[in-house]
Amino acid sequence: MNHRSSFINTVDTLVIGAGQAGLVTSYHLRSHGIEHLVIESEGRPAHKWTDRLWDSFTLVTPNWTFRIPGAEYDGTDPHGFMTKAEVAARFKAYVAKYQLPVLYNTRVLSVTAGVDDDFEVETNAGKMRAKQVVMATGLFQTSRIPSFERGFSSHVRQLHSSEYKNPEQLGRGAVLVVGSSQSGAQIADEINRSNRKVFLCVGESGRAPRRYRGKDSSEWLELLGLADKTVDQLMSPGIKFAANPHIVGRSDGRDINLHRFHRDGITLLGRLMDVRNSTIYLAPDLHRNLKLADEFEKSLLEQIDQYIAEHRLDCESQRLTQWKDGFECEQLSSLDATREGIETVIWATGYRFDFSLVDFPVFDEDGYPVQKRGVTAQPGLYFVGLPWLYKQKSGLLGGVGDDAAHVVSEIVRRTSAVRHG
Repeated sequence: MNHRSSFINTVDTLVIGAGQAGLVTSYHLRSHGIEHLVIESEGRPAHKWTDRLWDSFTLVTPNWTFRIPGAEYDGTDPHGFMTKAEVAARFKAYVAKYQLPVLYNTRVLSVTAGVDDDFEVETNAGKMRAKQVVMATGLFQTSRIPSFERGFSSHVRQLHSSEYKNPEQLGRGAVLVVGSSQSGAQIADEINRSNRKVFLCVGESGRAPRRYRGKDSSEWLELLGLADKTVDQLMSPGIKFAANPHIVGRSDGRDINLHRFHRDGITLLGRLMDVRNSTIYLAPDLHRNLKLADEFEKSLLEQIDQYIAEHRLDCESQRLTQWKDGFECEQLSSLDATREGIETVIWATGYRFDFSLVDFPVFDEDGYPVQKRGVTAQPGLYFVGLPWLYKQKSGLLGGVGDDAAHVVSEIVRRTSAVRHG
């Protein structure tokens, strides 16, 4: 639905967000014959795939992991890595194929209690009522940029990673990339290969090889059961917000590795702690963070080796290069951005989530929904598409469908109970 004439004031189930989670939920609702509407603030489905990612971005999991129900990958390159445009096109086709009822350019302002246990949803196009509401807005609402960004000179251009598109949009001066998980590491690598001087602030992020002993890391994660690890198995709740390990979305043998970055000319720094009068103040933790990345990879490979031995798999032998180059880097305590010619800062520092539009007491002290596999204590209020909603893969293309199916089964059960009094 693209026209305002399609707007309705009352609906059985309202899904907020037409990203991958919202569209999969709509697919399951339609399959069960549940009347519903998907509300999307932008003018197209799954817009974040095109709006918030750089031009050369590809999936960091192989195409075969695209397991959207009703649109599972069946192409000729299962071990390749789709571009962001290909992913977006698949979701556009998904909406058309299953005639999913999406109302675009409609922003939700609040979700509050209505009459008769219904929800009242206020939008920029008017108020709506719904018996059930499914929040499918994801976990990445607001770019996270530290307040000390004001310490840089006004001549320094500052971008969040979601605004970075390609090296050509940057000047020829040096670039500081802050953050070394998936986005920061890939962006720093790309800019460095464009012959620009790059500084990279390294945080606490792991590392995984693209392939090991004949299989992609994604396949090993499934065989080891790590992708199906549930949230109750985490050592602490905060782990679900941990940075993703750096890994590259290509199979040309060139892994993302901070030690290689140093060899390739990138200047590695510790975590950025403050900026005052264009002086960058750094934590003395570079070597520690490099060691954390090394140990993360070592632990993963040891688990794979053990699995191969226990299951007597016929896998090729492989020993990864033991990189040490990064430990040669001096752990600087500060850096003069002007003297180093830094003209651009890219903040690969992630996002803040914000569910403040939902006016119900269903959140913990971090503002994360308190729920059990998407089902909250507020009858009729659900969440889908969040990392670790239930499993490690809950927020991914390969796992979002399972949680959406579970939430819809709860909606079907609740709807049936109401109908039968």
